Amino acid sequence: MNEIQRNIEEFCSFLLTEKSASVNTVAAYRSDLGQLADFMRTRPITGGWGGLDRSTTQDFILDLKARGYTKTSVARKIAAARSFFAYLVAEGLVADNPTEGLVSPKVGTSLPKTASPNDINRLLEQPTRRSTPEAKRDHAMLKLLYATGMRITELVSLDMNDLKLNLGSLSVCCASGERKERTIPVYEPTLEALTDYLKKGRPKLLKWREEEQALFVNRRGERLTRQGFWFILKGYARSAHLSKNITPHTLRHSFAAHMISGGMQLRNVQEMLGHANISTTQQMYHTQVARQTYERAHPRA
Repeated sequence: MNEIQRNIEEFCSFLLTEKSASVNTVAAYRSDLGQLADFMRTRPITGGWGGLDRSTTQDFILDLKARGYTKTSVARKIAAARSFFAYLVAEGLVADNPTEGLVSPKVGTSLPKTASPNDINRLLEQPTRRSTPEAKRDHAMLKLLYATGMRITELVSLDMNDLKLNLGSLSVCCASGERKERTIPVYEPTLEALTDYLKKGRPKLLKWREEEQALFVNRRGERLTRQGFWFILKGYARSAHLSKNITPHTLRHSFAAHMISGGMQLRNVQEMLGHANISTTQQMYHTQVARQTYERAHPRA
């Protein structure tokens, strides 16, 4: 491993251990910085990262744009380079930061997509048409995901000891580097679906894997994966004749929008979703307002 690559790996380790960055964020930064390193090799640069100047950094950005990268991708790569060189300067590995003053492309904020309450009801109805162990599991998962707004990673990471059915709540570990826990209330209809799954679904799916701690398991009695849930959701969306763009995040955003529309305070929704910043929750509020404004302006005949 050469010095350039070693610096990247040391920076990635710093992000994980000191900044509690997520694995996905670190992987993206590693890829972006590797791309910058590859670009440097096409130029007569000596002295490693210390030889990279402002002009070459700008050329890298122009090259990205010429190759068709989106504004979002370019902005992320600039952010990765800024963070990396700030780290190198702080560690005394380079004297100057060539990314200072670089202007990132303006990236519009896309509002999260939501599904209507009617569409959600049609989706949740699909598993109830069968009485198999898998259908009972799927009904419980879909009800829980929509009723709590939890992330799909949180859902499939749930263990049996996370359940507190007698208290009507779940302890959920957030899908972030900090692994903060939060408690989410679970109300009667969802508790009924969970209880039905635990009594009549999960034992049959487990078979001989009685030691498995995962709450939601597949046909082999092993923890259900994100990909497995995605496949299940797509199947029910097709059965309900819903948009092919229905995703686990659609349910999460729909939960937030519907709760806010029903009068729940933003701060309470923020706590249930596990958002660190209320502005993130505010985005979902704007989505609901936009939908209501459109519906008032275009009433159905």
